[in-house]
Amino acid sequence: MTKAANKFAAKLDTLLDQIYPQSDIPALRQEILEAFWPEGTVYRTRARPPGNNMWDETDTLVITYGNSIVDGVHKPLDLLRHFLEQNVAGVISGVHILPFFPFTSDDGFAVTDYRVVNSALGSWSDITRISEEFKLMSDLVLNHVSSFSTWFQEYRQGHPPFDRFFFEASPDDDLSEVVRPRTSPLLRKVDTAMGERYVWCTFSNDQVDLDFTNPEVLLEFLRVMRLHIDNGVRIIRLDAVAFIWKEIGTNCIHLPQTHAIVRLMRLLFDYADERVVLLTETNVPNTENLSYFGNMNEAHAIYNFSLPPLILHALLNGTARELNRWQMAMPPAQLGCAYLNFTASHDGIGMRPVEGLLSPEETDEIVDAVRSFGGLVSMRSMSDGTQKPYELNITWFDAMKGTTKGEDEWQLERFLCSQTIVMALEGLPAFYIHALLGTPNDREGVEKTGVNRAINRHRWDYDELREKLADSESTQSRVLEAMKQRIGIRVKQKAFHPNATQFTLHLGEELFGFWRQSLDRAQSMFAIHNMTDQEIRLPVHSINLIGGENWLDLISREQISPSNGEIVFAPYQCRWITNREGTGRTKRPGRNLGNRKASPPTSGADW
Repeated sequence: MTKAANKFAAKLDTLLDQIYPQSDIPALRQEILEAFWPEGTVYRTRARPPGNNMWDETDTLVITYGNSIVDGVHKPLDLLRHFLEQNVAGVISGVHILPFFPFTSDDGFAVTDYRVVNSALGSWSDITRISEEFKLMSDLVLNHVSSFSTWFQEYRQGHPPFDRFFFEASPDDDLSEVVRPRTSPLLRKVDTAMGERYVWCTFSNDQVDLDFTNPEVLLEFLRVMRLHIDNGVRIIRLDAVAFIWKEIGTNCIHLPQTHAIVRLMRLLFDYADERVVLLTETNVPNTENLSYFGNMNEAHAIYNFSLPPLILHALLNGTARELNRWQMAMPPAQLGCAYLNFTASHDGIGMRPVEGLLSPEETDEIVDAVRSFGGLVSMRSMSDGTQKPYELNITWFDAMKGTTKGEDEWQLERFLCSQTIVMALEGLPAFYIHALLGTPNDREGVEKTGVNRAINRHRWDYDELREKLADSESTQSRVLEAMKQRIGIRVKQKAFHPNATQFTLHLGEELFGFWRQSLDRAQSMFAIHNMTDQEIRLPVHSINLIGGENWLDLISREQISPSNGEIVFAPYQCRWITNREGTGRTKRPGRNLGNRKASPPTSGADW
């Protein structure tokens, strides 16, 4: 072994000793290496150092299901590729395709087979084709599998190694401290070849939790990771990772072994020849969420889960008070790490991340407003038997219908304000496809499925969608064009690099503002957002514009002089005031965004 290889082995052994102290560590290390680097693949001789070269200001993501767009004729993945190339290539650099595997429930998050693409969507070749044009994110649903999966059926029959793949407990165990996001029973009784067993189900009866105390489970997921990477995936999202390690008598969330497993995966990524980003999904209070950065040795990126409910609270109440307070306390992401900023996602708007940030009365106000806009509320069970709001189920566009005072005429402006904040904040911005399209609540989907989250998981008929996008007066066309225009500005500004300096501005409760500065310190950017339905006048001296430089609002194209008395903000108006305008996209190896002519789905239909 070389000195570098010895260093890698020593780090790996230290982590394995923390996770599996009773194992033969050298033998397990070899199995780990063979799982992630099977025959024919190699790893780097030295770890990739932490730094800011994993992303830049050109990186933006769209979040979508593989079948968010359908027509009953073409493969949905073909339609998705065509939509992306036709409509967002050049402004959107990456796509998160939510679980695209065979499944039985939870819209893909109860996986039956991690190694094949759901035939109703397409095939691996369709996934790879998208990865050639967009940086691709996939889900590693590693906490649980479908109860109809081969793994679970093999477990029930007592066949090794699956007979030890699932976490078991007893109804007599003290499970009072277990933290869960659901109200369904935690344990499910099943008959097996070994007799009657109770398996752990954090999320639902159909989603059976795996037992990571068995190293074979980890090895299997490392093999799945390698398959994803070989098929073009460059961002891997660890779904529900906070729950993967259980110990009876604890809260079974964020346990030390969980963090050690994330560190192990990050270590493997650091030595991978491919540049792959590790993203953790932990919809929990803010401090707990931040812990998944580790010491620059866990996730490359974490979801900024507190951001959606805080932006919602601010815009519903016309005050940035709590948003400002939270932002001032947020640490900058460490070197080589980034926040993933968003408002809307395939799930609802999580309320756990604002526990301790918003009062119960403020939470109740949000819940009441969302319900008045046609939304729903999902609850979670507490240890004392009570229930609390866990998630608000509503499309983000409909959540912007009004304020706590009721609906008004400012929906589009309020919506664009919320998304402009996401574009400007430190971190990587991500936009759910139904936010990009201004999709309204799908109450029919809820009635059909009985699932609250279906309200925000509409499937667009492609012909209908294309007609709406061709109509400049339609909501879909107006929203998408406005979003593309602002994202198109953003990706040219080095001050919007995910790790560019950021300071919160003190501009009063009506305005949410912050200052960004490019890594080379050449570009300054004042991003200021009116959170109210009233005109606001801001004295120019409040933002300390440097004299002798020409300042421009990139959105309105208005020149801002340091000697002007006031800057006027219309209701929900956003301004990006900069001393140096960006001139173009950064060219990056392996990218061909916007240069390839969009081609129709391969069946030859008339488009």
